[in-house]
Amino acid sequence: MTLMIVLSLLTIGLICAALVWKSHVFSQQAHKTYPPAGLFIHTDQGNMHIIQQGDKGPAVLMLHGASANAREFTWSLAPRLAATHRLFCMDRPGHGYSDRPDEGHKLGIQAELAARTLARLAPDEPVTILGHSFGGAVALRLALDYPDQVRGLVLLAPVTHDWGGGGEAWYSRYAAHPWIGPVFNHLPNLIGPAQVHRSINKVFAPQAAPANYYEHAAIQLLFRPAAFRANAEDVTALRKELAAQQARYASIRHAVIVFSGAGDTVLSPKLHAGRLKREIDHLELIRLAEGGHMPHHAYGDEIAEAIRRVSLQPAV
Repeated sequence: MTLMIVLSLLTIGLICAALVWKSHVFSQQAHKTYPPAGLFIHTDQGNMHIIQQGDKGPAVLMLHGASANAREFTWSLAPRLAATHRLFCMDRPGHGYSDRPDEGHKLGIQAELAARTLARLAPDEPVTILGHSFGGAVALRLALDYPDQVRGLVLLAPVTHDWGGGGEAWYSRYAAHPWIGPVFNHLPNLIGPAQVHRSINKVFAPQAAPANYYEHAAIQLLFRPAAFRANAEDVTALRKELAAQQARYASIRHAVIVFSGAGDTVLSPKLHAGRLKREIDHLELIRLAEGGHMPHHAYGDEIAEAIRRVSLQPAV
């Protein structure tokens, strides 16, 4: 009996070692295929990775959503503005190549790191903040906590309010678990890349996903163990974080433009963009009758024009 227990433990240990080695090889390949493409801004809570496009004009900070990284915008939206704006596409903490501080899942911490980054990149001007999905929640927190650094907000299919439960993927709970996660997070790179294309199509519905979206957006970076855990921590903590933040929205005085797709299959426009419209009187809500959760791909020209409008408005 003792020998069987020892053999079982050895087998489990070998399996875990193989998983760790496989995920290490996967991560190294991801780094080789998608190396850092920008600069690193040092803060006392870690380094933030920024991909900059454009070297003149008003500054714009672009914040990506869950499961993504800064490259989400570098080939979809940023090229429309790079001739006239300074665009800072930021890997949120723990995503892409940005470090993950303690309590990095908190919206306040992510907003603080964004503010510290802006203090280095655009120290003497308020900045237009673009936020997609989860990035919209961080953009709102920036306007709430650091209003002097913000000129205005352009939000794309933003998640803004505690929606009452449900919606989180089952694997996120395991990935974020303090005991299970350290082992579980070596598994997604084995099966995730083969299954992710179906998820991409769902996120883009009712429109088609762009060709080679997985490659252009460097989604492979998500399946590194640390990045997968960071993403899981973000989404599992989000409801609680939003519940603590949403009562403050009425105090926002900045210009706010929200793009919301009626066909969004990821979150309810009524529970998020619609509710935000009722709480911020001056908010401009642009409803996209044929749009989904990824409007910056299908409506890039319209969103770029909204950014131009906000970036030219006087600071609050």
